[in-house]
Amino acid sequence: MTTILHEERLATVVATVTETGARTVLDLGCGDGDLVLRLAGVAGIGRVTGIEIDAERLRRAQTRLAGLPAGRARVQLACASLTQAHSNLAGYDCACLVEVIEHLPQADINRLERALFGGMRPGHVIVTTPNAEYNPVLGVPPHRFRHPDHHFEWDRARFARWGRGVAARNGYTVTFRDICGAHPDLGGASQMAVFRRGDQSP
Repeated sequence: MTTILHEERLATVVATVTETGARTVLDLGCGDGDLVLRLAGVAGIGRVTGIEIDAERLRRAQTRLAGLPAGRARVQLACASLTQAHSNLAGYDCACLVEVIEHLPQADINRLERALFGGMRPGHVIVTTPNAEYNPVLGVPPHRFRHPDHHFEWDRARFARWGRGVAARNGYTVTFRDICGAHPDLGGASQMAVFRRGDQSP
């Protein structure tokens, strides 16, 4: 995707995190730290934890975060798997997975669900992923994905089925929206699901 779409996606996620009222946030699959850097400067957020399995990307994130001014949220990074529940990461107000799930094999999607929604159980979970219906607008041929590391790219109906299943199995509610553009027929370049645990106020 283009830098403009990436920036729009990050801005949308930050705004959505703010709407939840979260004070503690997990960025699962934080990569080079793009979202962590933005969340660290949001008023009201006191702690941001980034999790990344790629050690090199994590080092780049650490370098970028070293320049954060004092007075920001407390930020920590860890090299860990997204498909295993971590007891020390339980109890966060919100978890974000921004363009992450499409990089996982299907078997790992199921493990991620059990670890995150069944094990760590944050109050809210925000998931974004490419919308396959929008690929022709980006010039992506039908036989290709947007990135060679993607294992799948779902259309909106498939994403909604997955999200509703996750919510029903784990005691969450879920809403969906198109982000990064609004084609009248094809939706946005990305799609977003916002899960809310059943005991959380709307």
